[in-house]
Amino acid sequence: MVSVLFSKNSTKLYKNNNIGANNCHNNETCDFSLHYLIKLIKSILYIWAVCITKTTSGMSKIKVENPVVELDGDEMTRIIWKFIKDKLITPYLDLDIKYYDLGIEYRDQTDDQVTIDAANAIKQYGVGIKCATITPDEARVAEFGLKQMWKSPNGTIRNILDGTVFREPIVMSNVPRLVPNWTAPICIGRHAFGDQYRATDFLTKGKGKLTVKFTPEDGGPEQSYEVFNFKGDGVALTMYNTDESIRGFAHACFNQALMKGWPLYLSTKNTILKKYDGRFKDIFEEIYQNDYKQKFEAAGITYEHRLIDDMVASALKWNGNFVWACKNYDGDVQSDTVAQGFGSLGLMTSTLVTPDGTVMEAEAAHGTVTRHYRDHQAGKPTSTNPIASIFAWTRGLEFRGILDKNQELIDFCKALEEVCIETVESGKMTKDLAITIKPKVEHGTDYLYTEEFLAAIDENLKKRLGK
Repeated sequence: MVSVLFSKNSTKLYKNNNIGANNCHNNETCDFSLHYLIKLIKSILYIWAVCITKTTSGMSKIKVENPVVELDGDEMTRIIWKFIKDKLITPYLDLDIKYYDLGIEYRDQTDDQVTIDAANAIKQYGVGIKCATITPDEARVAEFGLKQMWKSPNGTIRNILDGTVFREPIVMSNVPRLVPNWTAPICIGRHAFGDQYRATDFLTKGKGKLTVKFTPEDGGPEQSYEVFNFKGDGVALTMYNTDESIRGFAHACFNQALMKGWPLYLSTKNTILKKYDGRFKDIFEEIYQNDYKQKFEAAGITYEHRLIDDMVASALKWNGNFVWACKNYDGDVQSDTVAQGFGSLGLMTSTLVTPDGTVMEAEAAHGTVTRHYRDHQAGKPTSTNPIASIFAWTRGLEFRGILDKNQELIDFCKALEEVCIETVESGKMTKDLAITIKPKVEHGTDYLYTEEFLAAIDENLKKRLGK
């Protein structure tokens, strides 16, 4: 074979079709042989390099032109996250990943600077894909020996990006709904800035007067309010929001409703918080009248403000197909209610989108599944639902595809999502989904362990993509 490759240009070397030291009659011939041998090795290495960028079927990896930012997390979701990345993502995509470790130990080691750096990287590259992380309380501070009780990384990232979190259930035909009349998805738009998540709260000791004061930078008159006269120990909290952020939230929600063709509802408690929640109501109404009323009428959809208690009651009665704009805390609570109502917290997409629609962070909508992680540490098998974490990857990568106009990447993401749904609908699922179908379940018959379910998705994805 080698003699065929080189016979045209190096006939001296292939007398009797034999290459060896005995054929090197002088230094010139040996140098000639070495030159072409090096070229051959380089060619082989090049072919090998091309081959390893293909899947085992020979199908080329999908080229992703621009990077995504990966934010690793904690506990059971961190373990699942690695499998998803190694088995379901990187074998199929030629992808530049900017990695940030948001595990609690490294956040503590860097004084939470890694969270800030990760958020700024998302702003730079346009797409972040985040694993679930621990938000430490007193017990976690003691468990990990933390320097302090660090703030929620999600809250930090959301405040830096100043976006809106949209959460929407993943609907499986064979997973019963706790709210039977919810036959269509409900999209929760959560204002991801300020309020309780950037508040200052503290303990008060003994008797005393609590006041709040605002001092204008331009030298204008101060605003001072007496809040409460304490007769004993107590607690206090001061929180804030900005017109700019509320306006961005409004635009994001109106655009989301238009994109989906669903009506939009804003919920507040403006009857109690007349200034605070009233500002949300007034800004939404102003923007609707000036920028979106004609668009909504043309699309045949409506916008309405409702009190939060009335909205909760109405949502339980309605069938779905609406966008619900919630303040930060309300959105945190109601998104979990909607997720469980549709079957499972493990079946919920979560995306953070900036008002101008140029930056997205996708994440799992649930926590780190600590109870399962304790079982895993003890060597016990777990049945942890990875679907929300998989959808964090697909929604983030799909947005990368939209920004880059990469239809092949978008199609891959949709295929992986469909494979997840089809796998569950075929009867292969984790325990949290199985117990929604019947109360008593057995492993192997009704549900799979974590690794088994992930392997089933991996196998089905290979079949779908012809690997």
